[in-house]
Amino acid sequence: MATLRFKALEDALKRRPVEVKAPGEKTSDYYGLYVFDRIKMEKYLPKDAYKAVVDAVDYGKRIDMKLADQIAMGMKSWALSLGATHYTHWFQPLTESTAEKHDTFAVPTGRGTAIEVFSGELLVQQEPDASSFPSGGIRNTFEARGYTAWDPSSPAFVLEGTLIIPTIFISYTGEALDYKTPLLKALHYLDKAAVEVCQYFDKDVTRVNSNLGWEQEYFLVDEAVFNARPDLVLTDRTLMGHASAKNQQLEDQYFGQIPSRVLAFMKDLEYEAYKLGIPLKTRHNEVAPNQYELAPIYEETNLANDHNLLIMMVMRKVAGRHNFKVLLHEKPFSGINGSGKHNNWSVATNTGVNLLSPGKTPRLNLQFLTFLINTLVAVHKHNALLKASIASPGNQHRLGANEAPPAIISAFLGQQLTKMLDEIENRVTDEKMSPEEKTAIKLDIGKIPEILLDNTDRNRTSPFAFTGNRFEFRAVGSSANCASAMIPLNTALAVQLVDFKTEVDTIIEKGVKKDEAILQVLRRLIKKSKPIRYDGNGYSEEWKVEAAKRGLDCEAIVPLIYDAYLTPQSRELFKRANVYTDIEMEARTEVRHELYSKKIQIEARVLSDLAMNHILPTVIEYQAMLISSTQGLKNLYETSEYNVLSVRRLKLIKEISEHVEIIEDKVSEMIAARKQANTIEDNREKAIVYATVIFPFFDEIRYHIDKLELIVDNEKWPLPKFRELLFIR
Repeated sequence: MATLRFKALEDALKRRPVEVKAPGEKTSDYYGLYVFDRIKMEKYLPKDAYKAVVDAVDYGKRIDMKLADQIAMGMKSWALSLGATHYTHWFQPLTESTAEKHDTFAVPTGRGTAIEVFSGELLVQQEPDASSFPSGGIRNTFEARGYTAWDPSSPAFVLEGTLIIPTIFISYTGEALDYKTPLLKALHYLDKAAVEVCQYFDKDVTRVNSNLGWEQEYFLVDEAVFNARPDLVLTDRTLMGHASAKNQQLEDQYFGQIPSRVLAFMKDLEYEAYKLGIPLKTRHNEVAPNQYELAPIYEETNLANDHNLLIMMVMRKVAGRHNFKVLLHEKPFSGINGSGKHNNWSVATNTGVNLLSPGKTPRLNLQFLTFLINTLVAVHKHNALLKASIASPGNQHRLGANEAPPAIISAFLGQQLTKMLDEIENRVTDEKMSPEEKTAIKLDIGKIPEILLDNTDRNRTSPFAFTGNRFEFRAVGSSANCASAMIPLNTALAVQLVDFKTEVDTIIEKGVKKDEAILQVLRRLIKKSKPIRYDGNGYSEEWKVEAAKRGLDCEAIVPLIYDAYLTPQSRELFKRANVYTDIEMEARTEVRHELYSKKIQIEARVLSDLAMNHILPTVIEYQAMLISSTQGLKNLYETSEYNVLSVRRLKLIKEISEHVEIIEDKVSEMIAARKQANTIEDNREKAIVYATVIFPFFDEIRYHIDKLELIVDNEKWPLPKFRELLFIR
């Protein structure tokens, strides 16, 4: 094993930056080259077919099946012009990854030739044999029928010779088996609810979109070194490893010069991303060694989510060309920062107004306050659900550490905006306002843009921070499907806006003017949502105590956090918006519990194998060498001198024995506990046992292995160490 380790390091040292040939063109010349966007649709589709797709995207209209054949024919012609030979329906099963099954365009003619065929029926719907995907009991494993259906709002694209068509994935009885279906439902309901509220301020508003700008953090590791770490290969994280003497403590990695090999990878990745229409904007070093970030310009949420899933696919493919492995696990290395996927979220109208951005007039700023405050109410009411949406086996390592938001949802506004909300709450009454009160309110509201100009710094300890014209949901994990968080967030706001409008209309019916009615309701909502607002240090122990007093959800055990999906409040939320049925919510929670147990089970098995078959044999061999050399000292020294010299050796031999004994005992106990857990049939109960009984063994076993790493001869240690993994050579 030691030979494998040093061979891996030797291979890594030989690496040189892979030359990426510049396209010789401006980015704008090849941007979207492999995307069937409107420009290409207009070229390849008849006018009626083109209009049908545009109306489906812009207004949610159904596409007549009579036009589907024309659309499919045009899409096929375009794809063939790019060398495509196959097509696939690309969907998002409950594994949080993506899935695809490729079919060839070529169909034999029966005369020794073939023709390329692609019909409207094949475009619109397919029936993949998808029985192995988790369904939470919606389907029996022998019932393979699941349907994929085309989502025209996310354009098709060509990747590696295959026409890829984004789709939803549902069971034959209609239940959603994916992330895209409920996301589209949530966005549709938000559009309707937000438009009705916007009509208070601007009658020209006919559509509201949710927008998302994700920031993707990731690690890069030399492929050769990665392959010499079975824990990385099988679990995407290191289950053991002593901290490197130098890691991130000097903060010299953050925004530092990008290593040449990494920059070559980034350029290659950006080239591929731009051809696929992914609007990457930013690249930089992150805080931890070997950690980096990329971020795009914001897009409509459904498309942004598809682009994030696509970029994760492309990252892995491009990394291989540069002899790298991409790590998207939330915490691949203990002792240094983990990775998140900050979701910058906002809502905007068809008139070009960002509803979470203050405007130039009191009327626009009242609209801004309306959406800001209703968002706070939605987050407060459903803080447990939002936490459940980002909870995962990987994210449980990251949340709460001094690098990421705590496992308590709170919102940061900044002192000045908080002060303004407090003033509005205290000044506005439920009675008719006097002219002086109206003037004072208008003056205060008019100051919002200048207040936010110098007071929009992010609180990095806040999981949901307002940053001037959007909220940044910072708690989302780096490997997650963004839709997991975006579904409850957009649904919660939509339902809250419906309730807000109902209350305002009721007051208006009593003869109160519209602006006064809005302010009356906002005053009550400001007070109601106060517990979710926190501008202090979210890492502090004091906040945990304070959050509990405020009634916020403070649960830290992931399987118990998932219970928030099945509370009466959550069920009512999703049913009102027609996002999930009871069956779908129960199924998804069942899948979450099942996946949690399986992931911790895999990690436990890998840890046991590494400890017993890699680490301990090496350690015992080294200990035997110490014993032999210690005994050999007797032939060289007098008894008195030998006694002095052997003291430290004997102490070291004893220390090794103590660590070995504890590791053997703890691994044996963990294996027994795991076998007992596997007899539990209820997925929730099993997940709780894995979280509370088996998972705690990991740190205990790791502690003693890491101590042995400092004792055993460096050349004999079987696994690449952190100092060898964490610095690109």
